[in-house]
Amino acid sequence: MNIETTRSKPAAQGLPERMKGVLLTGHGGFEKLEYREDIPLPRAKAGEVLIRVTAAGINNTDINTRIGWYSKAVTTGTESGGATGFQSAEDTDASWSGVPLAFPRIQGADCCGRIVDVGDGVDPIRIGERVLVRNMLRSHVDYRPFECWTFGSECDGGFAQYAVAPARETYRVECDWSDVELASLPCAYSTAEGMLHRAAVGAGEHVLIAGASGGVGSAAIQLAKRRGATVTAIASPDKAQQLLAIGADTVLARGESIAAHLGRETVDVVLDVAAGPSFGELLDVLKKGGRYAVAGAIAGPIVELDVRTLYLKDLTFFGCTFQEDVVFENLVSYVERGEIRPLVGKTYPLSEIVEAQRDFLSKRIAGKLVLVIPE
Repeated sequence: MNIETTRSKPAAQGLPERMKGVLLTGHGGFEKLEYREDIPLPRAKAGEVLIRVTAAGINNTDINTRIGWYSKAVTTGTESGGATGFQSAEDTDASWSGVPLAFPRIQGADCCGRIVDVGDGVDPIRIGERVLVRNMLRSHVDYRPFECWTFGSECDGGFAQYAVAPARETYRVECDWSDVELASLPCAYSTAEGMLHRAAVGAGEHVLIAGASGGVGSAAIQLAKRRGATVTAIASPDKAQQLLAIGADTVLARGESIAAHLGRETVDVVLDVAAGPSFGELLDVLKKGGRYAVAGAIAGPIVELDVRTLYLKDLTFFGCTFQEDVVFENLVSYVERGEIRPLVGKTYPLSEIVEAQRDFLSKRIAGKLVLVIPE
């Protein structure tokens, strides 16, 4: 995105020519996040909608993209480079897709707002809808299997007053949730639901969730309980009551022996966004024929695997990034039927994005951290 580029299509009536937003100017530390009030307003092209963004959640993928953590040259957890970035990161593979990012970029995988304009081919009746954007966009890759763009990575996202998105991947949501609550949904809840979907979690199964106090983990608790599972969550003791309140049956203290508390071969499914030193023990507590689903490695991407554990126990591993279309559609239906409710930890004005990311990295606050976008 070149912020000096002028668009040929005029702004819709009543819309400004410029907007407030946060530009990511390159891979690195917090200094790469630049709050601006002079960003050209984007225009909805054919098949797109223009959204007045009201709230946008903070996610690991936003931070990982900023610091270049996805580069294979980085071998430690997110937290070690969250503030300053990684000198070892290589720009050529520092995005989650492995394709170099174009800068400046407006990040923000989560986006809640209202449609204020539409491009050619989109019914103007959609103007005024309160919507969520599917964070894993399929339109841009012609719906090819296991391919997608991430909103706020391969294209501009929700950390601004306005954003454009494919109309067919922008979902009207009718519920009593606040905009802040809705903005906590797209990335975290779709990641969690995607893991449960891939692992085919069913009623009566025992699910162990590592990294349970964050956005994905707290979403996974609710979504696993919705399926009738028994949930054991791993988190720091000070967050245990909050996790029990949203459905966890048991909370284990992070860092303590998992096997000592649960016993070996007692868990049907592990949902993991942490990896790191606990990886081996997570496999030890899986039953024979158990399933391990992973969608993150904030505690460290390099782990030690005893392959004998994998094959002698007939385990199945699921790497979970791509999401089938039904995942996001199901989430919207769960919200509209009142089957889930988000755990929002704290809100911030958009201009305080650095403070929000600092708090996110500290892991002090359970639930989602959400940016409120100004008028």
